[in-house]
Amino acid sequence: MLTSNSTVKIENGETISYRKAGKGEKVLLLIHGNMSSSKHWEPFLKKIPPEFTAYAVDMRGFGDSSYQQPIDSLADFAEDMVMFTRKLGLDKFIPLGWSTGGGVAMLLAAEQPGTVNKLILVESVSYQGYPIYRKNEKGEPIVGKYYGSKEEMAADPVQVAPVAAALAAGDFDLLKYLWDELIYVVNKPEPEEYKENIAATMKQRNLIDLDWALASFNLGHNYNGVAEGTGLIDKIKCPVLAFWGDHDLVVTRSMVEETVEAIGDNARMVILENCGHSPVTDSLDKMLQEIISFVG
Repeated sequence: MLTSNSTVKIENGETISYRKAGKGEKVLLLIHGNMSSSKHWEPFLKKIPPEFTAYAVDMRGFGDSSYQQPIDSLADFAEDMVMFTRKLGLDKFIPLGWSTGGGVAMLLAAEQPGTVNKLILVESVSYQGYPIYRKNEKGEPIVGKYYGSKEEMAADPVQVAPVAAALAAGDFDLLKYLWDELIYVVNKPEPEEYKENIAATMKQRNLIDLDWALASFNLGHNYNGVAEGTGLIDKIKCPVLAFWGDHDLVVTRSMVEETVEAIGDNARMVILENCGHSPVTDSLDKMLQEIISFVG
């Protein structure tokens, strides 16, 4: 049964808000993506199988969590999750990272092998980051041309500045338009749930910091146009299940495939048919079926 929201203060002084469902022995840590929060996991939480317990967090600067210290990288989120799980006494858990959350989940798998023995990636950012290219005079991306700093990227006229302005102004209509056009491209939530989801999106306070963190995220061995690789991808030794929806307009198939290939034989990709960037909305039953089989 879905519980009410709870909060916990972690060692660095941040307060993390989270939702919990289930009472099973198999623990999932649900890590959301950009422009979302724990609220967007509700359909998943309501269908959680009895053998699972799931914790859906609001990362720092999202939802009802605090944002006292701005993040510089996805590693900051990963450190928050380590503190969060220790505070709750979670000795073993499986990170389930959606989109941006997939990058955070990969870091947990690479750096916490004693507590993470399996990893689930849902429409995840690539292990080499998520590029935000410079734009030409028509607003089109110039592939291979990157911004040199966070401040420069903040002025991006398509992907960054308008979204940051919409969040700052509480522009419900523009944010809903973005979800309609980019994420809910197959199915849409019921009207009231949709309204609540956009309201949760509007609580985000870290968009520019996060966009730069995504561009500079790089677990590989080569320069990605913004940052040198850390090589941490080699430390992901646990079994990995990676989902990609065949109608995803946010994360490309190649991004998921290159991550699976870089991890190696212990990673497997599952393509969700007729599914956009929100499998919770478009392909929940299939995703749950695959997760149950994978976790064992």
